Amino acid sequence: MDDEANRFGARAARYVRVGANAGGLAARAAAARLTGRGDASTEGAALAAALGGLKGPIMKVAQLIATVPDALPSEFTQALGRLQADAPPMGPAFVRRRMAAELGPAWPERFASFDMAPAAAASLGQVHRAVASDGTPLACKLQYPDMASAVEADLAQLQAMLAIHRRFSRAIDTREVAREIAERVREELDYRREARNAALFAFAFAADGRADVRVPEVRADLSTGRLLTARWLDGERVTAFEGAPPDERNAVARAMFSAYWRPLARVGAVHGDPHLGNYTVFRDEGGAPAGVNLFDFGCVRAFPPAFVGGVVDLYRGLMAGDRDRVAHAYETWGFRALSAELIEALNIWARFLYGPLMDDRVRAFADGVEPAKFGRAEAGRLRAALERLGPVTPPREFVFMDRAAIGVGAVYLRMRAELNFHRMFEESIEGFSVEALAGRQSEALAAAGLADAQAAAR
Repeated sequence: MDDEANRFGARAARYVRVGANAGGLAARAAAARLTGRGDASTEGAALAAALGGLKGPIMKVAQLIATVPDALPSEFTQALGRLQADAPPMGPAFVRRRMAAELGPAWPERFASFDMAPAAAASLGQVHRAVASDGTPLACKLQYPDMASAVEADLAQLQAMLAIHRRFSRAIDTREVAREIAERVREELDYRREARNAALFAFAFAADGRADVRVPEVRADLSTGRLLTARWLDGERVTAFEGAPPDERNAVARAMFSAYWRPLARVGAVHGDPHLGNYTVFRDEGGAPAGVNLFDFGCVRAFPPAFVGGVVDLYRGLMAGDRDRVAHAYETWGFRALSAELIEALNIWARFLYGPLMDDRVRAFADGVEPAKFGRAEAGRLRAALERLGPVTPPREFVFMDRAAIGVGAVYLRMRAELNFHRMFEESIEGFSVEALAGRQSEALAAAGLADAQAAAR
């Protein structure tokens, strides 16, 4: 057995060890918060350290749950929110065997060149640069072996942590949240589905003729269920613009706004993994930032048109102080037993998420709030209200809507962007109707071959 096999075997054994520890850590943190004995923040840091040592798909699961208010103790979410996926790369010998398993033993003949050193590594696979026989630059994303087993182990630990937390907190019933995360993470293992998701987003961005968001074209002839090959798009890391002049930082933030809101308004879908590594910035001929390249379409959520209508209704209702429209939006989303008190509690988080969109002026996204504390007070107030009124079962669609909004908002904070977010949002929903979205979405999902997503979105 070679070094790579030994390394992956050792990683599997570590999953077992962490699985035995995670439940205990979660229980101790929850008990510490409930009884006032012990240090919940210490237990949260211990869990983050244990999970961080794995550097595998559990990073993705942890980061997803960390964005749902009070799904886990705040000490856990603060620690988990800082984790980064950084799986150990496969060596050249292992890459050759994996490529042969996907494209056959003569796979090198199908490329003009293939770089055996990975250009990037993530939670489920790694990316290699290559050149097609026709000279097209390519990115080949190759999945690590036995990821299905690793994902199932991670999801089992998620279920255990959430079940323990439910015993100590009555704020959130997380069972629907867990089901949603499980379905989406399992979908990420299917690279053929990811290719179809990329086609869906290409359809959304091509609809209005704007060119500020680019989606790489997938090469179906060089792709399988565990190998995704697409055109390589050159660009610079988003973080490289943090110290750029204001106009450049604002241009990047504006393109990120388009990358999030335009697919939602046009085809009812969001990119559910707005990690900074999934974007690069491209420049125009004059050297100014012209837009973003959008990558990694494994985690995509298509929403029922009525759910997207609820997004718009909630915004309009909050803007106008229309309680009936706000209540209707929550009902459309699937919230039940909505008392006036519960609606006001939910509005704490809604006003936080929609706040920059409701303010018709050029402003910073956090607008005077220290970025590290942005949303912290609102999450605390929401938790306190739901502990009194709960348990509340968030609709499963809420998970990735919330995740995407918070992820893109984090980019605005890092870019220190100052924009009129209200005007940009109004432009994105101009002429919106549920009926029109239903027609466009049906066409887009059918064209992309996403029949199951089409059925789920109805």
